[in-house]
Amino acid sequence: MSLTKLRNPGLWITVIAVLLLGLWPIVTQRASTREEIFTVLLSVVLASSLNILLGYTGYVSFGHIVFFGLGGYVGLYLIIVQGWSLWPAMAAGGLAAGLLALLLGQAILRLRGSYFALATIGINEAMRAFINNFEPFGGPTGLSLNFQTYNAYGGAANALWLIYYIVLILALFNIVLSYVVKTSKFGLGLMAIREDEDAAEVMGVITPRSKTWAYVLSAILPGVVGVLFFFKNGNIEPPQAFRLHMSIELLVMVMLGGFGTVFGPALGAVGYQRLRGLLLTSDLFKNIQLAVAGLLLLLIILFIPAGAVGWIRRRFPILRRYLP
Repeated sequence: MSLTKLRNPGLWITVIAVLLLGLWPIVTQRASTREEIFTVLLSVVLASSLNILLGYTGYVSFGHIVFFGLGGYVGLYLIIVQGWSLWPAMAAGGLAAGLLALLLGQAILRLRGSYFALATIGINEAMRAFINNFEPFGGPTGLSLNFQTYNAYGGAANALWLIYYIVLILALFNIVLSYVVKTSKFGLGLMAIREDEDAAEVMGVITPRSKTWAYVLSAILPGVVGVLFFFKNGNIEPPQAFRLHMSIELLVMVMLGGFGTVFGPALGAVGYQRLRGLLLTSDLFKNIQLAVAGLLLLLIILFIPAGAVGWIRRRFPILRRYLP
């Protein structure tokens, strides 16, 4: 891809918007603000990663969180049992997630539509059952960090800030990666698959290979941030690592912001997490937040299938250049 494409103002508007959001807790130095924005940035990484598969190929995955959980388990196992530091453990978590996506992609990406979506649900549940009975990973009780582990990173307080900085960098990197993929020849092939897979094959796109590598790309960063998230929490258990409802929430974020766009998943992540925060603090809605998420997804599909970014681009064509 030429450097000229990287000069697109829409890309840098998105990057700057996320950067300013991420800098706010650093300016205020408030732990509560840091934790709130950390959740948003984590969602930006996960939603943007899912968008590489869902937005560019049109394949709906209900099991994307499996890569997040597997990466977390691999990373914490290496830190706790093997004595690795955080940095190589992060790389190993991402590599494990990418390898799993590569292996799975050879099989389930032969399926299309609802068959693929159902298969991803099965994979998530199968992985949770496997880890629940896998003794090296602690079985049903999972793995827990010794509090002294944080001393190598300046103590628990400094470790929390370190993890925050890394997630901010990964969120910015993922936005650029999403844009690079979208504007590349590879990305054009993926979008051809989304529009008509059979026609894409006729036009020369090697669809099995393209879909598999899109799946791998969408899996690596969730594996990396899985290590960071559970290292921050200090423990990991199967129900935490493979929560199906998180995959559903990621779908809502991507669809809410605008699937197939660069800015959309980031916007959807911020909007959904804000809405989720309001629901959780409401006595009326706190126990039905997932039902609200499902209803929101249905309404988006029925009335604004292109999401907020798609609606804005259609309503105000002059903004298309600034909302990639």
